[in-house]
Amino acid sequence: MLSCSAMQLRPSLKFIKLSYVCCLVLAVAIAVYLPAIGNQDVRMWGLMAAPAFLAAITVVRHIQRRLVKLTLLGDRVRYESGLLSKTTRTMELVKVQDVRVDQTFGQRMVGIGDVSFETAGGSSRIVMRSIDRPQEAADHIVALAQAQRGGPGLQGPDPAAASH
Repeated sequence: MLSCSAMQLRPSLKFIKLSYVCCLVLAVAIAVYLPAIGNQDVRMWGLMAAPAFLAAITVVRHIQRRLVKLTLLGDRVRYESGLLSKTTRTMELVKVQDVRVDQTFGQRMVGIGDVSFETAGGSSRIVMRSIDRPQEAADHIVALAQAQRGGPGLQGPDPAAASH
């Protein structure tokens, strides 16, 4: 379970790591295949540009993912993104509403998903894409918001439950 102290959420690196492995496997396959077929044409080694290009794209995506974070600090939520120009949104946890987890089939298979939430009076959602254990993170955000309000839930008491 997640602790009640400050917590940071960042996009998962599972697909980034997989991409690095695929680039390496492709480069090794080319390096083994070309000598095995007895090809003496040096220009064929230009095929190594393909895994190098894919690795460069992976590095860019890796850097982009590392520049986004959501920090839960006691009574606040801070969302930061950007490298040269940075965007920071800070909001009170007590105003958090509508915490939602969205997962594609592929995301469900590897245990990642998108967590989004809206604040009272806010006109836009904050979305953290592709984070590990998204339901656990959403539950933690809801629990912190409830603790800040001192109440049992985001929607208030259920009148049907009170009558039983």
